[in-house]
Amino acid sequence: MSPDNLGETTGAGRRGPRWLRHAEGPRPVRARSARAGRLGALLLLAGAIQATPVHATDDQTPFTVVGAPADRRGVVTWGASADRMDDAAADRGYRLVVHTSTAGSDLRIRLSNAFGDRPVTFDSVYAGLRQEGARLVPGSNRRMTFGGARSVTVPAGAAALSDPLPGQLPAATDLVVSIHSPDAAGPATGHWMAMQTSYTTEGDHTAEESAANWTQTTGSWFYLDAVSVRPTAGTAAVVALGDSITDGWQSTTDLDRRWPDYLARRLRSFGGHVKGVANEGISGNQVLADGGGQSALKRLQRDVLSQPGVRTVFLFEGVNDIKAHTGVTAQDLIAGYREIVERAHAAGKCVVGATVAPYKGWPEWDPAGEKVRGAVNQFIRGSGEFDGVTDFDHVLRSPYDPERIRPVFDGGDHLHPNDKGMQAMADAVDLTSLDCAARHPGG
Repeated sequence: MSPDNLGETTGAGRRGPRWLRHAEGPRPVRARSARAGRLGALLLLAGAIQATPVHATDDQTPFTVVGAPADRRGVVTWGASADRMDDAAADRGYRLVVHTSTAGSDLRIRLSNAFGDRPVTFDSVYAGLRQEGARLVPGSNRRMTFGGARSVTVPAGAAALSDPLPGQLPAATDLVVSIHSPDAAGPATGHWMAMQTSYTTEGDHTAEESAANWTQTTGSWFYLDAVSVRPTAGTAAVVALGDSITDGWQSTTDLDRRWPDYLARRLRSFGGHVKGVANEGISGNQVLADGGGQSALKRLQRDVLSQPGVRTVFLFEGVNDIKAHTGVTAQDLIAGYREIVERAHAAGKCVVGATVAPYKGWPEWDPAGEKVRGAVNQFIRGSGEFDGVTDFDHVLRSPYDPERIRPVFDGGDHLHPNDKGMQAMADAVDLTSLDCAARHPGG
């Protein structure tokens, strides 16, 4: 699948894609290389890297970002929740395909070692535009640096923010981030269910635009958990905090048909300020308990509030707490929602709450859980504690049995919507509810 809006794709001696061009014209390769130096002792050089601590409460995981300070004008254009993966392997390369939401300049990426038990070094990181498969648009692949250096070592439990990469990155583009680690070991950090094909290799082939050495495929993202840009003034982002429905299970792989993807398409043609969309869904995730990733309460700071330019948190979780049969009551879930709302408001963000969708026919459904779902949805609709409400229950439920998902939207397991259901969910979002700067000007 070719990326959208690539601009001019050219060979040697001609102008490259739009995102490589600057006001003063294309930057020479030699000038880019001259900026980079080795950073073998990154963590030992006082002042070489500024650490930005993210303060934690008892209900969240401490998280530190190393690298240049965040750009106050930056906005997240893509995100994926970090989780613990299988053990990593040294001398492995990853070519990760991600789809941008909002356009902007000065691309930055965040590499996460949140679940590692030791430091991990990335000695070569590139970003380019995808042409097809693992092949990149000629002339688009460019080296990323960290504090001016080509290499960065990320401590266990932390993340690293790259330097800005000059040039324009279009919206709705398949961005490809290629990374190599010479020493990765222990638990890797990444995102299991990407619903997107990426590529792996042995050795360092990050600088190559050819797909010749990128023949192994993966359905996960590794280490990369956020991409940001500097968009036009006033642009902001919404972060979808959710579970497998938000993560996109039962949508079509490689076609960007998760409901947040459809939402991003709507926002691009809408006149509001919110254009960036970050999908922070994790399959199996719960509000209150760890399991499918850390609970929403624990990961709220890392996955949501630490992202740049966020104006609104879109909260759509709860079904996994209910169907787990651990004794969670409606009041338990409501308390969890209230804490998320309180912490988001304290950070100057709006919160839109979505009702829990029907799931009768799923093996864990029972009348007791349905009663909890009904009480929770009544709170979401009527409490007035959210800045906005989207009624996904109303959109997805069958008119003949409101405890079931409408057959035309059913992905086949009676819980997860198909592509049509995903689009219906995105179409139901009141786009004006995502832009509530008047109520929470800090956002």
